[in-house]
Amino acid sequence: MAEEQKSVERAAEREENPYVSKFVTFFESVYKKGIERLVGEYPQKRSLEVDFKDLEEFDYELADELLDNPDYLLEAAEIAIQSIEVPALEIESFAPHIRFFNIPKDREILVRDIGSEYLNKMISVEGVIRQITDALPKLKMATWQCRRCGNTYKTPQESHELKMPTFCECRHRDFTLIQDQSEFVDYQKVQVQEPLEKLRGNEQASYLDVYMGDDLVHKVNAGDKIRFVGVLRLYPGQGKKIVFGRFLEAWHVEETEREFEEVEILPEEEKEIKKLAKNPKIYEMLTGSIAPAIYGHEVVKESIVLQLFGGVKKLLPGEQTIRGNAHILLVGDPGTGKSQILQATHNIAPKSIYTAGRTTSGVGLTASAVKDDFGEGGWTLKAGALVLSSGGICMADELDKMNPEDRVALHEAMEQGMVSIAKAGIVTRFKADTSILAAANPKFSRFDQYQPFIEQINLPATLISRFDLFFMMRDVLDRTKDGQISEHILRTHRSGEIISQYKKKGKKLRKEDMEEVEKIATPVIDAETLRKYISYARQNVFPTLSKEAIEAISDFYLRLRDLGRKEGSYAATHRQLEGLVRLSEASARIRLSDVVEKQDAERAIRLVRASLQDLVTDPETGKIDYDIIVTGQTHTQITNMKKILNIVKGKVREEEIDMVPLQDVLEEAKAEGISEDRARDLIDKLEKKGELYRPRHNFLKPTQRE
Repeated sequence: MAEEQKSVERAAEREENPYVSKFVTFFESVYKKGIERLVGEYPQKRSLEVDFKDLEEFDYELADELLDNPDYLLEAAEIAIQSIEVPALEIESFAPHIRFFNIPKDREILVRDIGSEYLNKMISVEGVIRQITDALPKLKMATWQCRRCGNTYKTPQESHELKMPTFCECRHRDFTLIQDQSEFVDYQKVQVQEPLEKLRGNEQASYLDVYMGDDLVHKVNAGDKIRFVGVLRLYPGQGKKIVFGRFLEAWHVEETEREFEEVEILPEEEKEIKKLAKNPKIYEMLTGSIAPAIYGHEVVKESIVLQLFGGVKKLLPGEQTIRGNAHILLVGDPGTGKSQILQATHNIAPKSIYTAGRTTSGVGLTASAVKDDFGEGGWTLKAGALVLSSGGICMADELDKMNPEDRVALHEAMEQGMVSIAKAGIVTRFKADTSILAAANPKFSRFDQYQPFIEQINLPATLISRFDLFFMMRDVLDRTKDGQISEHILRTHRSGEIISQYKKKGKKLRKEDMEEVEKIATPVIDAETLRKYISYARQNVFPTLSKEAIEAISDFYLRLRDLGRKEGSYAATHRQLEGLVRLSEASARIRLSDVVEKQDAERAIRLVRASLQDLVTDPETGKIDYDIIVTGQTHTQITNMKKILNIVKGKVREEEIDMVPLQDVLEEAKAEGISEDRARDLIDKLEKKGELYRPRHNFLKPTQRE
């Protein structure tokens, strides 16, 4: 009898909705096998995914009507699927969701372009998940009981406002929700931010709330790039306000690629890119396109070019990965153009976020757990800059001014490409596959040429060691160079003045003025073309190391290790080896080559050598010593500190005294080849480390006696 009653109800619904029969025909002719598979997996799988293109080919009028009147037609489709005769159907209640995807391009709307004309229409929206709530129960069918007479009523809940019966038969309207007789469905709310690669210049990203129900819950994570298909709705009005909020009710969820695929490249643009790649001066052209208004720093700019193109991310057995992103640190005197270079790179990179100094917190970089109205009073996860820029570049200006506890957030992201969160009982990991271009100032504003550079950088050695390249940008007092910089800056200002003057007067630039502007401040390759060049290379080129490249990298690395082995120090570590590979791969990508050749390896070696030259060169010996970064001290310093400590301990032991006169230690250190000033400095460091202390003025005593 129950089955007969259902058949009668379906027949009545089919008569009421004229589109039901059309969907019945569509499902039987196109999706019969898919429905049979769904029946076998139901209710573990509760949705039938329908390609909109299939519906369009079957009946384009029906497809068009679905876009403009989605609620009515979805109801028809859900009635229709329950009318399909399937032999294996032994389920009492078969009511799957119909999830349409692959809707027309003209309905793929940018978040910033979603207007009132799309209300209650089917649209597609793409973006990065910025904030996400936990799964919460949502009332689907409410069962109400009258407190006066006990009668029960069922009311479907189709909007965000709770619906109750108007009156009971006893003329009262005092009802209680009977929870165990009501139907609930899981729902989750996310906030999506439009993709960064869609922004231009200083545009601010727009946001949209998205509601997902039932089997779409837990399909996305903060930081994922997702394409949603759904219907645009209005939030219920509050009070007498005439301005409403908006949200998207998601019908279909699809994860898309994270990297640079969003930059659309036309066939003629692809030809231009391939032509550029064959130019023998392409590296010089690309270097000249990075911050042309900043004079010099060619090595830094060339390194940034390689960072933009990036190395190849490797996937190994056992779900292990090796990062392809290169990290670069710029430390320089005031006025050397660090911030301008970062801003110029930010404007070129297809996907990037710019952060600076004390305005950036640790949770702003990684992710945070917050308790607010968005999560209905519960905890939500909010993605930070490193997560949102995954697959792109994060610019971290004034890194030295960031709070030390906030900088720690960079460590895991730089090496592992992940961000781990354990807050408010929420334990999870986000993908942060991001290249970092950071800038910092010396500890005392300006570099002192007589002090080791590592001692003048207010950053922990553990963080510095994670950068593939680090450059010292010094303001050198050189009359010839000062003249060249002065001329470049003044001519750049003149170019800007010419452009401003002509724009204000609404005139076209004269030929001679145009030539002057192009010569000074115009990039060799314009930003839009360069952005597409980078995107094309990262999407399509995945070079492998040639035998010659492997030999060149290996020889350089072994020579550095041998150099350190003779002195008992480390001139290179495995991180430098991997950095060389990443930079070599990036060099090959610029040429759109599938093979990393010897010239690519030599370019990477030259940049790494230039990077190591200033930062990790021992000022006393003039040799490369990577221990400077790992420990913050040169191998020579460590050796001399051990000598002084042994002098103090030896005198205490041999002369059987409790403390040693400072002057005796200084004289014996001098005999060991350590000057008095250097010895005093090393003694201070030993005191800070807790190896020595001064029990009396001008006397030393070891902390531990042998």
